[in-house]
Amino acid sequence: MEIQRPRGTRDFLFNEMKERKCVESTMRQIFETYGYGEIKTPIFEELSLFTTKSGEGIKDQIYHFQDKGGRDLALRPELTAPVARMYIKELQKTPKPVKMYYFGSCFRYERPQAGRFRQFWQFGCELIGGKSPGSEAEVISMAAHCLEELGLKDFEIHIGNLGILRNILNDANIEGDMQDQVMGIIDKGDVNELANLLEDIEVDDNSKELLLKLIGMKGNSSIIKDVEALINCSEHACNALFELEELLKSLEAFGFSDYVVNLGIARGLDYYSGTVFEIYVHGLGAQKQISGGGTYNLIEVFGGENVESTGFAFGFDRVMDALKKQEKSIETKPSVKVFVAPIKNDLKLKAFEIAQKLRKNGISTDVDLVGKKLKKILSYADTLKIDYVVLVGARDLEEGNVTVKNMISGEQEIVSIENIAESLKHKLGT
Repeated sequence: MEIQRPRGTRDFLFNEMKERKCVESTMRQIFETYGYGEIKTPIFEELSLFTTKSGEGIKDQIYHFQDKGGRDLALRPELTAPVARMYIKELQKTPKPVKMYYFGSCFRYERPQAGRFRQFWQFGCELIGGKSPGSEAEVISMAAHCLEELGLKDFEIHIGNLGILRNILNDANIEGDMQDQVMGIIDKGDVNELANLLEDIEVDDNSKELLLKLIGMKGNSSIIKDVEALINCSEHACNALFELEELLKSLEAFGFSDYVVNLGIARGLDYYSGTVFEIYVHGLGAQKQISGGGTYNLIEVFGGENVESTGFAFGFDRVMDALKKQEKSIETKPSVKVFVAPIKNDLKLKAFEIAQKLRKNGISTDVDLVGKKLKKILSYADTLKIDYVVLVGARDLEEGNVTVKNMISGEQEIVSIENIAESLKHKLGT
């Protein structure tokens, strides 16, 4: 019987894992440079955590089950809700802002296709409390910093503010579930469907024309004045626009100006309350969005305090796809630097001893375990791109030495066993 991996999942082999680890390490370094600390939440949570956030309809899109105790559980489809749950339980009394980041796998039951899998990874952050244009600007700048550090080209960060659209809808008496439906269509980017819906619910012509104009507005900071001229009839929408303007000024102070103001971003989720942003990489087709986030109030939904948060998550797999599409070389280093090779099989125990000495000195080392001939050992070490092979021979051992072979230059050097660790550390620059 041939056992297949589950549909919508993948196996990652050695080289691919090295590349993923390298990208992960870069992101960790950037996030921690900005003062974020790593947290970890369970892979499965109570089902109600996700139905409370997204409604009962989410059940069709996620893996959920009953455990042996009859409890309704679900594999997490995203990480924002688990972080909010953890904050309520563990961190409400922590001085704010609380800056945290996470990396983990998520699961959704959907049709697998290019760029979409049933198991996928998210790398993201939450800044809880301390809402300000500066906080939002720092989060967006950190996202850009990560992609710049990875060498990703041609990405675009689109920024909007939901308060502008929601207040225009409020002024047009479009509220509650109907407003959420309109925002969902705006999020899909379907202008014709939006126009038809506004017609069906008998929105006045001025409001309809204003909404359709606003969602099509894109550009740099210079469009703020154009938007203000359009919405000056709405005090609350103007206040949201001024928040967006302050955010853009803060971004400039953080040294980031390569953004697109896009008032058509809706994020489609009713708990987003202000700033929203999405990051696109052209060339990925329908799955061009590699990240999304903004400012939201989710903690109160779960019974916690009324505190706004700003966060985002990279679709880690899509970042990897984008780097691959751009043929970006991810610099990985061989995991093993040294190989210990007994010249004859009866010297294997001494080879084991030397290998262990090197490992305990922090040198990544492999050793022949199965009695291969020396020629095959050297070929194997060459395949693994080993820097140095330690040749353990009887004649050298009589004098307390081994021979160290440089696999790049081919040069060989006699080194005493007593000094082998220090010698190799010097050669490897560690």
